[in-house]
Amino acid sequence: MNEVELIRKQLLLERKHAFDVAGALSTAGARSDEHHLEEPFRTVSVDYLVWILTRFEEREQTFHDLLERLSADNAERRAAEHSLALSGTSREALSKLEAALGSEAGSLIERVGRWTDFQHFFTGPWSVRRDALDELFSKQAKVTDWRTASGIDADSIFEERTRYARVRAALPMGIELPAPTGRA
Repeated sequence: MNEVELIRKQLLLERKHAFDVAGALSTAGARSDEHHLEEPFRTVSVDYLVWILTRFEEREQTFHDLLERLSADNAERRAAEHSLALSGTSREALSKLEAALGSEAGSLIERVGRWTDFQHFFTGPWSVRRDALDELFSKQAKVTDWRTASGIDADSIFEERTRYARVRAALPMGIELPAPTGRA
């Protein structure tokens, strides 16, 4: 496996973990019982999502900065600018997460609605944006571009896995994460 494949595999794993944590947090947040969003699960899940979404946002900014050099073709540049203009930024996902967390004091219907909105945004617009940007980047980037834009190194892999393990260890009763799959 070459270096770009390793980087892409890690990015996919991070994305899957982000989906898993967002789904588990949404499920727990929308539960009707009195333990719907227990500590420390809430804390480690929010910490994980803020950390990982910030990393994805930084990657997009780096991709945007590399765009000047990568996209000599006007059609490719327009496609990249179009993808960067799509709804589904990590900042938007964090805003929806904040709204869902803020609904904890509200009614069950309000809480379920906000957590559902967060989950749908995460699996919809956020995912669509990631797919579009990944496709464009994979067509244009060289190995050094992948290194630069991904920010993937041994320390970041260790940090991501440690944070994800904390979420897994704090799962409340009745909430599960999918079994671990192959690692990058």
